[in-house]
Amino acid sequence: MTFGFAPSAALTPSSTFKSADSGHRTGRLLEPAEWAAAGIPLLRSPRDVVVGLHSRHRPSASTAVVAVLNHEERLVASASFTRHAQPTDGWVLRNALLDHLRRIVPHDLRRRTPVRTAVLLYCREGDERWTEEDGAWMWGLRDACTLHGLRCGAYITLTRGGWQVLGEGRGGRRPNLLSRPAGIGRSTADTPPAALRSGAPAALRRVAAR
Repeated sequence: MTFGFAPSAALTPSSTFKSADSGHRTGRLLEPAEWAAAGIPLLRSPRDVVVGLHSRHRPSASTAVVAVLNHEERLVASASFTRHAQPTDGWVLRNALLDHLRRIVPHDLRRRTPVRTAVLLYCREGDERWTEEDGAWMWGLRDACTLHGLRCGAYITLTRGGWQVLGEGRGGRRPNLLSRPAGIGRSTADTPPAALRSGAPAALRRVAAR
């Protein structure tokens, strides 16, 4: 399996949706105020993170890109997958994120304090305003980070209008859902890895497991 440019892995429907547990689904999401109060660390250069992940994974609508950054905000590993249409539930999204995190980085549960941060870029239709689907992704990201020993980082949406760091108010028009990834016209062999932030020329690496 290849993380980055390989065919995206789909989330499979869970029997949870057919059980009595379905009554608790609405609680498995975070409102914007709850997310803002959670103390999510700010990215020093969110645009560089978005541009780098967009260039590497070339996501389309309904694609989630989860990335792990080190303390210098350099990319350690990342993976992308597609969310198929199904009921929105933070528990299901948490399981999908945790599954991909386990494939790309070992857990840090033995550390007293997390040293790496996971961020999530989700591409969807609509505008930059918060939706219940965003709330479910926020809940899933926070819980997956806890279970993998990571610090929960930014949740970023990418729409036709641009990108937005939810809960912070920072965003931009490019890249957007219709943008061509940077360097798409050049071959991979001729294209140096894009940096997540200035001074990090080797920040982006393709993480592959075949």
